[in-house]
Amino acid sequence: MSDHDVFLADCPARTTLDLVADTWSVVVVFGLGGGPHRYGELCDRIGGISKKMLTQTLRKLERNKLVERRVLATAPAGVEYRLTPLGQSLLGPVSVLARWAEEHAEELADDASAP
Repeated sequence: MSDHDVFLADCPARTTLDLVADTWSVVVVFGLGGGPHRYGELCDRIGGISKKMLTQTLRKLERNKLVERRVLATAPAGVEYRLTPLGQSLLGPVSVLARWAEEHAEELADDASAP
């Protein structure tokens, strides 16, 4: 049993939830679950994300050791992003959440439109 309590404002577990529970973090981690991707591939794959938001999300995930950035020795130079082992450990819960959202999207949309 952990000493952390997500109900406490200063709990490290709550900070962790803040990091990984936002929409773009979940989508990026899920998107990288199949293997490394170049920035442009991610941007094309993730509909609705701006380049600025993708950059911010990747930097945040990299700073928190969930994603690693690798410079490619190509011409022109490029980079790719991949999940770290820690990021891989997050993929299971994120995948379950993403699949749940896909399965219940219509139900939730119906409830949201009710008066």
